[in-house]
Amino acid sequence: MNLSHTFRRSLLTLVLSVVAVSALAQTQTAKPFEPQSGQPGKDVVWVPTPQTLVDKMLDMANVTPQDYVIDLGSGDGRTVITAATRGARAHGIEYNPDMVALSQRNAAARSVSDKATFVKADLFESDFSKATVITMFLLPSINVQLRPKILDMRPGTRIVSNAFDMEDWQADETAEIPECSQWCRALLWIVPAKVEGSWRLPQGDLTLTQRFQMLSGTLGSGSGATQIVNGRLRGDQITFDVGGAHYTGRVTGDTIEGTLASGATTSNWQASRTRR
Repeated sequence: MNLSHTFRRSLLTLVLSVVAVSALAQTQTAKPFEPQSGQPGKDVVWVPTPQTLVDKMLDMANVTPQDYVIDLGSGDGRTVITAATRGARAHGIEYNPDMVALSQRNAAARSVSDKATFVKADLFESDFSKATVITMFLLPSINVQLRPKILDMRPGTRIVSNAFDMEDWQADETAEIPECSQWCRALLWIVPAKVEGSWRLPQGDLTLTQRFQMLSGTLGSGSGATQIVNGRLRGDQITFDVGGAHYTGRVTGDTIEGTLASGATTSNWQASRTRR
């Protein structure tokens, strides 16, 4: 009886020892996570952005130490880390926890962990409204899904995409990188102010129709109204021409203030919103 009990205890000890040794061996031989180009993700497959294009995207957005950059789908963290090396605060939103951990290690290796942060999160459920620059490498269909949130961001926020557009919202700038072999296009949008509606000027009523950054409309009243041409927004900066005069201004809420150039004469102008 005692011999059987002792035998069972010895056998159990042996089994536990084998399990422990096996677990230790697996831990010691486990390879660190290495992402593979084309690996599936929640919304898109992961493909790394060439470093030359990362640099170009940040150049187009004119990233400075005063910026807060958020990368939607930050992958291995290279865009966030590059922005941080330029002195900007940068944050990556990534659904894959292994990618997040890899990005944090990469940031530590570059000594920018104080400026480059990462979080495991769904970009559709994340608040990125405080960013001054958004970077992304997402499909056009996802860009369009995110577009309403982007258009509600502060006017002047810069949005830069690797390769893919936002369908009928035309980019303000597009650049090609000749020395890269694939994924060689960067697109920049500047979030426009919302100006559609009626405005009162000393020269009459300014009625604006807005399609993203493009503007059309009239200036004047009744039969004296004249069509504006070359109407455009770049963030909170507005420009248009009417009747040989060139208007430039800055939109601040329900007020526009700027300069009117007509021939050799330059004067100031101001408009107040009357209705949206």
